[in-house]
Amino acid sequence: MSGHSKWHNIQGRKNAQDAKRGKIFQKLAHDLYVAAKADGADPEMNASLRLVVEKAKSANMPKDNIQRALDKASGAGGQKFEEVTYEGYGTAGVAILVETSTDNINRTVSSIRNSFKHFGGALGTTGSVAFQFDRKGYLAINRTDFPDLDEDTVLEAALEAGAEDVQTQDEVFEIYTTPADFQTVEAALTADGYVFEEAEITMIAQNPAEISDDDRDKLDKLVDELEENEDVLAVYTTAD
Repeated sequence: MSGHSKWHNIQGRKNAQDAKRGKIFQKLAHDLYVAAKADGADPEMNASLRLVVEKAKSANMPKDNIQRALDKASGAGGQKFEEVTYEGYGTAGVAILVETSTDNINRTVSSIRNSFKHFGGALGTTGSVAFQFDRKGYLAINRTDFPDLDEDTVLEAALEAGAEDVQTQDEVFEIYTTPADFQTVEAALTADGYVFEEAEITMIAQNPAEISDDDRDKLDKLVDELEENEDVLAVYTTAD
């Protein structure tokens, strides 16, 4: 992961999305679902979920939206959802992963295929692009919250907690873990007093590719449309 900054991509997307409340709620719904799916839908028994619920409330996310994400993860109400990942290519050959949770696969795949076609992309077969990504735990510490914190201190604390790698950016310290160690590392650093700007299990592109501004604009429009789909949990690309 040398040289790669997930924070760079997060900030690039946030610049365009922060004005869109629906985008913020979509991200929170994804985090709620993932946390509840991993360790149960009861915030009192799930520290990671409790943290996301607090973030959702701070963002004024409606209670119904929060509960819907939790119900989707737990299967409450008798609804049966399947987790399906779709793979494809966008403009300039950028690889795209789309994680979904759906109660109607035919509806979901049709909608996703249409989105790809709409912006010059193509839906691929299972395994066509997944090999270009690694699933990682990701934690970002905002440096403005800890102005006296130095890289060596964060590196020592993170590695001692079980992290794989630490990268220093202008705005944040980025900590990467295996998915299995994510909660352990998060809990250990939280106990040490660290607060995270981002904390999630995510997909990291192995070889991020630079693309032109025109291609970036087309890709962003495709990603925006995919994220507006209520069945979509997350969208990942190999664009830097």
